[in-house]
Amino acid sequence: MSPPTIDKFLGEIARIIQEKNGGQLQDFLIIEPPLPPLYNQIVSELRQAYPPSSQDALENKCKSFITEYDEGEDGGSRASFITFMVKYFTFLRDVNVENLVNTHDMLKALLKYVYTSTTFNVCLNKFSQCILALSSFMGLVVLPTVISLSRTLARLAIGLDKRPDLIAHLTQRSSNAGNEEAAERVTLVEGSANVIREAFKKCLSERSGGVSGVDSNGRPEGRRIGIYLTANLCLKLFFHCKKLRSAEQIFGNIYQQSPPLTLFPASQRVIFLYYLGRYLFANGHFFRAQLTLQASYTQCHPQCLSQRRLILIYLITSNIILGRFPSPRLWQAPEATGLKEKFEPICIAIAKGDLASFRRYLDVNSEHAEWFLRKRILLQLSNRCEILVWRSLARRTFLLSGYHGDAANRKPPTLPLQDMLTLALYLEKQTTSPWTNDKQMNGMTNGHSAQHPHTNSIFIFPNASPPEDSASTNGYTDPDLEDVVDPAPPVLPTMEVIESIVASLIEQDLLHGFISHSSHRFAITGAKNAPPLQVGFPKVWDIIQAKADAEVPGWVRGDKRGPATGGKAGPGMVVNLSGARPVGAAPG
Repeated sequence: MSPPTIDKFLGEIARIIQEKNGGQLQDFLIIEPPLPPLYNQIVSELRQAYPPSSQDALENKCKSFITEYDEGEDGGSRASFITFMVKYFTFLRDVNVENLVNTHDMLKALLKYVYTSTTFNVCLNKFSQCILALSSFMGLVVLPTVISLSRTLARLAIGLDKRPDLIAHLTQRSSNAGNEEAAERVTLVEGSANVIREAFKKCLSERSGGVSGVDSNGRPEGRRIGIYLTANLCLKLFFHCKKLRSAEQIFGNIYQQSPPLTLFPASQRVIFLYYLGRYLFANGHFFRAQLTLQASYTQCHPQCLSQRRLILIYLITSNIILGRFPSPRLWQAPEATGLKEKFEPICIAIAKGDLASFRRYLDVNSEHAEWFLRKRILLQLSNRCEILVWRSLARRTFLLSGYHGDAANRKPPTLPLQDMLTLALYLEKQTTSPWTNDKQMNGMTNGHSAQHPHTNSIFIFPNASPPEDSASTNGYTDPDLEDVVDPAPPVLPTMEVIESIVASLIEQDLLHGFISHSSHRFAITGAKNAPPLQVGFPKVWDIIQAKADAEVPGWVRGDKRGPATGGKAGPGMVVNLSGARPVGAAPG
């Protein structure tokens, strides 16, 4: 007797396909527990009528309801979708949700049809029937289901990554594969992202419709509507597993082939711009990062406080590095709760030129260092903002002891570098006082007068004894560092250091003037008709903004598909020549 529930279910699926209702197909093909009673009945009938040894019979059952070829006007083969339905029933029948690792493998197989040796014994390089169905003429119908499965796979992969006890055997197996393979092994999260990336490629490579990829209503055509849905899932996983190189490929592909971002829903725009801003921030492109993060923050719904807060953290950091400090009004925003206590001390130290407070606050042992490290912004703040502190120190020195010039006698305003050195020495001694008093500094410096421990300091314990007394040491010293003794105190700045810092500020246009090495003074030029403070110490943001390029690779703000559509031609772009005239032909 034919199983009635399966027959009814397949009949509904056939109707949905005939009507090309992708949303309803997604609603029918559910996999996440708890399953409705109807699906529990389907599972029971599958286990009774179609056990694992009856896969051919199950495939024939699907073919009896879903024809292999559509004879309609837009017809095509449905073989890929039929195979996908067989895999869907197989998943329902065999999955054990209590075993999360096997559930992840089966879901990945359902989406990508890449069978791992731990779960299935099939060739490793076959594509998913779901993604093959996405690339067929039914692609637009299957797309919502692909997105739904991809979201489930992403959640499960991240959840498993947070449970190392459940995937320890996978890590161990990869480590035993050899040093070369282990170094290049693909993690569970990255493997899941690579599966979803195949769906992203299918959406991006859509060739139906016009060259611009936009219909008459100004909406993306065909599978292109899934470009940013799949891209955002990939980016979420790549950032989780710290694979920024893979994320770079996503941004590059979108920049070359995607329709403008403004054509897609706000939720997709906000997520994509956030990850693009994070990527640019991680690679040191802070001006471009603040452009994308600002757009993401502006377009994010006011009620999405957690999302706005996450965007705001990196937006504030980018702007501080660029010389723009948050306004008091921003601190009052609901999503900015608690951020003032973390960022305002940095702004105050930069504005005052307070090297001691700046370095103490961003030291790895400071109160908020763990939070900055967890957000991956500590090194950017400490390294990129230090030059701004030195600029403020020079400015403050000029206010205290600088010569403001005499226009009548053509004497330019000057800053005595010896006074700047005196202030720097005073601040540096405050910074390094723990070294001389309590020997709290646990390592060598990075070659400048800062309390930043050297990377190798993790192998050196305080009060490390010379080699002859190493046996009596209470702490452990790495064998490669047995000859290392107590590191010398940090070297305090000299006149040569001050002159090199001022020269660097001049080169970056953060100071306007020149250095007199003979008299150890910095002279401000062009202050004849303007205040010397304004001329010699221009605003950091104004300088950076004037020199920066507002074009952001990865962010499609206009049509980039070539001259035929009014855009600019470039490498890898498609140019439509269907209406081009032969060379020398007169216009018709």
